[in-house]
Amino acid sequence: MFRLGYVPGVTPGKWVRVWQERYPAIPLELIQVTAAEAPGVLRERGLDAGFLRLPVDRTDLHAIPLYAETTVVVCPKDHVFAAADTLTAGDLADELVLHPLDDTLDWDHPPGRLAAERPETTADAVQLVAAGVGVLAVPQSLARLHHRKDLTYRPVEGLPESRVALSWREDATTDRVEDFIGVVRGRTVNSSRGRRQETAADKPQKPQKKPAPRRKPAAPRGKSRRR
Repeated sequence: MFRLGYVPGVTPGKWVRVWQERYPAIPLELIQVTAAEAPGVLRERGLDAGFLRLPVDRTDLHAIPLYAETTVVVCPKDHVFAAADTLTAGDLADELVLHPLDDTLDWDHPPGRLAAERPETTADAVQLVAAGVGVLAVPQSLARLHHRKDLTYRPVEGLPESRVALSWREDATTDRVEDFIGVVRGRTVNSSRGRRQETAADKPQKPQKKPAPRRKPAAPRGKSRRR
């Protein structure tokens, strides 16, 4: 069993499919954890590896950055922002910008006016946006995850991006972890960068050919002697 964690917004399906095709004998269990919980679960060995959001304390964790997400602003469909194609950080200066406690963007606080209290979760903040309380800056994948018919979102420039990474314990770099790293990095089964290369002992042995029977030398030609 290989236990793979992922935080909300990350979709590990493409890597899971490759794993299942390549290692059908090793079941993969997907476990969703919050962005705040992910590092701790890895440290407590509750996961073999996990997709989490940076930054993370790498004292005892490895992390391979994979990609950065576009930051968007979630707002009601009748908000003035809905008419724009792209926003800037300056556009938020006069807005009440919600800052949930599980915020995944790498900043101390968002621009604009801050609410007196921080919502507990991103889902709670989305509910407040729908109620017309303010707007919310999140990675695009989280805006899609919490999509509502009465809300929309627009990309915003000048704000931090959320970076997604594959992480695991430094002292738990097992063969299976190495195999999954190979899957995420797009290595082929026969890649020389994989954890294990085929050795002579692994290659199927060709059956040895039996030596051909030795032929007896032919008798010399000529007339036979009369006795």
